[in-house]
Amino acid sequence: MSRTLALRLIKPGVACALALSISMLSFAAEPAPEDQALRAAIAGSQRSPRLLARDSARHPYEELTFFEITPRSTVVEIWPGAGYWTEILAPYLIDHGAYYAAVEPRRAADAAATAFQTKLDSDKTIYGRITVTEFGASAAAAVAPDGSADLILTFRNLHNWLKQGNTAEALAAFHRALKPGGILGIEDHRGQRDGPQDPQALDGYIRQDYAIALVERAGFEFVAASEINANPKDTANWPKGVWTLPPTFALGDTDRERYAAVGEADNFVLKFRKPR
Repeated sequence: MSRTLALRLIKPGVACALALSISMLSFAAEPAPEDQALRAAIAGSQRSPRLLARDSARHPYEELTFFEITPRSTVVEIWPGAGYWTEILAPYLIDHGAYYAAVEPRRAADAAATAFQTKLDSDKTIYGRITVTEFGASAAAAVAPDGSADLILTFRNLHNWLKQGNTAEALAAFHRALKPGGILGIEDHRGQRDGPQDPQALDGYIRQDYAIALVERAGFEFVAASEINANPKDTANWPKGVWTLPPTFALGDTDRERYAAVGEADNFVLKFRKPR
């Protein structure tokens, strides 16, 4: 029996409601369209093998789409580090978007700063349109022009600002740079849910509810959390904090196989919005 005939055998009012319900279910079941440009950037030859190997733990496609990125977005990444996300964001945004890399102020001879600049200099066709700004402990410098950014993204950095004592200033700087309605995406190491939060997060872990409350106090609206980077093997209780685990392996060869089996930390992924 066809769906149309079956509906005709039901009372008219019930049939209309049922048809509407079926239509709504069909609409809800439709998957989001694939972002082929993002897939291409993630699969591109510009990706370094060392960073590419971490995709299984970091899930770049799922995370960036969760943050609602598009090729036309103006994106600010805070503290790009070795450039894991730079290798993806730069080619993805180069034609229609804008990418600001807000680096940590360092001495000119600092190895990490030199390595990142070397990456930018290695291929101007990919990295030549990146705008480099600074974001430091004082959080005074503008990471991008006020009200210009669609997204501000920071990966595994919030615990550093807790340690430095400038979290409120950092979040205020991000609030200024975002457009009304803009997204703040935060990933960091998730602490134990039933223990007190160290205000300085010296072990690198932050309770998810604590992080949400911090950002909400800075004037952002909490939108959603994702379990993209959840790792139930991570107990958030290690001799050298989160750095005991890969990729850092702070204990060197001591129990290395054990910590490699745990994998990278259990990470929350949180999406906030600047009110319109």
